[in-house]
Amino acid sequence: MKIAVCVKQVPDSWAEKKMANGRLDREGVDAVLNDLDEYAVEEALKIAEAHGGNEGEDAAHSVTVISMGPERATDAVRKALSMGANDAILITDTALAGSDALMTSKVLAKVISDGGFDLVICGTESTDARMSVVPAMISARLGWAQLTFASSVSAEPAASKISITRTTEAGVDQMSASLPAVISVVEKINEPRYPSFKGIMAAKKKTIDVRDLSSVGVVAESGWSEVKDATPRPARAAGIKVIDENGSGAQALVNFLAEKKLI
Repeated sequence: MKIAVCVKQVPDSWAEKKMANGRLDREGVDAVLNDLDEYAVEEALKIAEAHGGNEGEDAAHSVTVISMGPERATDAVRKALSMGANDAILITDTALAGSDALMTSKVLAKVISDGGFDLVICGTESTDARMSVVPAMISARLGWAQLTFASSVSAEPAASKISITRTTEAGVDQMSASLPAVISVVEKINEPRYPSFKGIMAAKKKTIDVRDLSSVGVVAESGWSEVKDATPRPARAAGIKVIDENGSGAQALVNFLAEKKLI
C-alpha cells in the first residue's frame, strides 16, 4: 500500500505573525513543520509498520511526504523524513506564492493522482490558516471517499478498506470506506515520535523529488479571495487591579463582575 502524507511548512506557533502586502509574512519568522501534520506522519508510519513495515526495497508499504511551498520547505520535509517516511515530493514554484486552498488542493491532488497512492493522510488543518478544508478539497478533486477528524484509524490493506473512529459532541461515530481514500486525523490520535539520531542521519540521504508547476502539469490560477487590508492586533490593555482596603476588596470585585454582566 502506498501512503501519501500531505504536510506544510508554517511559521512557528510561538512567533509573532504579521501581514505584508496582503499576505502572511513568512520570511521574518522561523518556519517549522506544521504541528498537526506530525500526527498524520506518525499515523502513516504506524499503519505501515503494523502491516509489514516500510523499510527496505521489498517493504510491503511505503510512506511518501508531499508538500507545496518555497525551497526552504525542504527543512520541514526533512523533519518528516527523519521520523521514518521513505521519500518526499516538494512542489515549489514562484507562481505558487500566495496560493489559496483551491490552488493548493489542485496541485496536491494532481501529484497524488499521478503517484498511484492508495491512501492519503492529512492533519486537520495548518496552524497558519486554520481553515481545515484542504483534505475535503483533495478528496473532491480525486473523487475518493473522505473520512475526516479521525481519532483512531484501522487499515485493512488486503481488503482494500480503511476505517476510522470520530469523536463528536453527539458521541462516537464509526465509519469505513474502500481504498483509495483521504483521511484527516486529530491531535489526540497518537503521540508523534521524536526523530532518532539514526533517523536524522538517514533523512539526509533520502530522496526529495523537487518539482515545479510544469513538471506537475498544472497551471497557476489566481486565488478566489484576496486580503485588501489588515490591522495589527492592538496591544493588550493593562488590567484592573483591585486593592483590598479596609475589607472593601470583595465588594469591589462584585461591582466589577456586575459591570461586565458576569453576575
